Amino acid sequence: MDFSEGCTVLLGPNGAGKSTLLSLGASALTPASGHVTLRRVDSVRRRDRRAFRQKVGWLPQDVRAIPALTVREQAAYVGWLKGLSKRDAWDRSSKALAQVRLADLGGRKSHELSGGQLRRLGIAQTLVHQAEVVLLDEPTAGLDPVQRGVFRDLLADLSGSVHFIVSTHQTEDLADIYDTVVVFDRGQPVFRGPVAEFLSTAPVGTVYERRAESAYRGLVRGEI
Repeated sequence: MDFSEGCTVLLGPNGAGKSTLLSLGASALTPASGHVTLRRVDSVRRRDRRAFRQKVGWLPQDVRAIPALTVREQAAYVGWLKGLSKRDAWDRSSKALAQVRLADLGGRKSHELSGGQLRRLGIAQTLVHQAEVVLLDEPTAGLDPVQRGVFRDLLADLSGSVHFIVSTHQTEDLADIYDTVVVFDRGQPVFRGPVAEFLSTAPVGTVYERRAESAYRGLVRGEI
């Protein structure tokens, strides 16, 4: 399947295949058949793999701090792992932290960050090497409402310069952040289209605040 440019939200119940799809997109997993490509760069071809990984950033569900490193050092370290020189990684880490509103915490040890701050550091790590597409797997899981709000605002701010594919169970504020909705169920896409089209599948008379939830429940039957 193809993904559009802009900001895409990937919805679906547990076990639907969302995390597996993102892992394939990040080249953390290799498909048994077929190809994963970004602008003709193929993650399956060995000669393309390094270039592909430089174009794609991945934020898995479990973002881990490296205790010995400061926030800026950790961001720079990931940039170096992606192929940047040490100097370029260090220089770009400052801008990446500013983009995620962590510039004032660059000297703090990364293990001292809160859960929400650690997720933002994870995004900074994808921005250091100037990824074109960033894959986020349940980025707001475990965050309190205030932290989720900060994270959503951050995605909205960055969406003009970076393309996002976000796996989540959260259906609120879809129209404020995302351009495209993809609903996955049992390993297969059951809906793909603009947010307005997705919301229009909700039953007539559904109150505005519940349209996204109602549309989702109508597409994914039998979820417990």
